[in-house]
Amino acid sequence: MTSYTRLISDLRPREDGSYCASIPENWMQGRTTYGGLTAALCLEAAQRCVTDIPLRSAQIAFVGPVGGDVDINPVLLRRGKNAAFVRVDLSHGDQVLAQCIFTFGQARPSSLNVQRITMPDMMGVTEAEPFFKGPRRPNFTNNFNVRLASGAPPISGSTGNQLGLWIRHKDEGAGNDAASILALADCAPPAALSMLAGDARASSMTWMAEFLTDQPSTDEGWWLSLSTAETAMDGYSSQSMCLWNKAGEPTLIGRQTVAIFG
Repeated sequence: MTSYTRLISDLRPREDGSYCASIPENWMQGRTTYGGLTAALCLEAAQRCVTDIPLRSAQIAFVGPVGGDVDINPVLLRRGKNAAFVRVDLSHGDQVLAQCIFTFGQARPSSLNVQRITMPDMMGVTEAEPFFKGPRRPNFTNNFNVRLASGAPPISGSTGNQLGLWIRHKDEGAGNDAASILALADCAPPAALSMLAGDARASSMTWMAEFLTDQPSTDEGWWLSLSTAETAMDGYSSQSMCLWNKAGEPTLIGRQTVAIFG
């Protein structure tokens, strides 16, 4: 099984500034690559353009199914004194399969110090039960430890619209850098899937993530993820998400547009 850190270290540069990667089966989610890995590979390429400014936000469009050999092309759109913007296209041949905009920003002195995102009261990581079970689990889930903190599994007909999970890389080489966190943060299934009963599937279309600190860290690799399906209608769900470290400090907030088939 190819680890996350091996995939990142194997990102191969070309003379024109682009990169190539080969995605193995153990990172697939149905017929496409797990979205968190797609985002992390694109961010890794972007960070090689901007090595000295921390990531503040990521905007990702999952345009088409990703798999096998792919090309990753980062373009520095602008760099100023404190901020930089990088666009990254992930493609196969002449077909763009994912497109990202990454915004980097230096910390600056400010008269404001406001933080009103509170971690909800959920089951602790030691009490929580394993979340992904059974032979039908997607291949990529074998790369993570995931435990159910609140809510219900997919396709359970739940009346709740939230899903809380404790999540951690199995790969001990994965750290607390932004790319590793992006690779991990998308492993929760859409919260709307818990409300469905019977055969159904979902596919992320867009993902916006904002980092709330330039020095993310947590104990023992565990993060608490909470996804909330705020709407689910006409075959789409709009959901919010938040990621806290084990000490209850918010690290990432985001939104996703999800296509629901079922």
